[in-house]
Amino acid sequence: MINEDDNICFCPIEGLMKVISKKWAIQIIATIGNYERIRFNELQKVLPGISSKTLSDRLKDYIESELVNKTVYAEIPPRTEYSLTRNGIEARNAMLPMLKWISEKSS
Repeated sequence: MINEDDNICFCPIEGLMKVISKKWAIQIIATIGNYERIRFNELQKVLPGISSKTLSDRLKDYIESELVNKTVYAEIPPRTEYSLTRNGIEARNAMLPMLKWISEKSS
């Protein structure tokens, strides 16, 4: 039996749902949150199997959706770091119970 309180309308968040439902989304957001700040190559090493193009595309989506910040440092060589925005932190925190549950089930 479904409780009325559990009936949620996802209409207002449809655009965000499209972004976070893509392959690698949860892993990328969770990983950036684990490291607080991480560079592209480091992120790719932590996520074996993800292509550079997919990672780049996902990061662009998350920046546009205001889940991820991109900070470019004017150094030689140039340095770019990614971190979660306040919304990204909240999204990650909302995902943590599910990630913990999955981790427990796969052990």
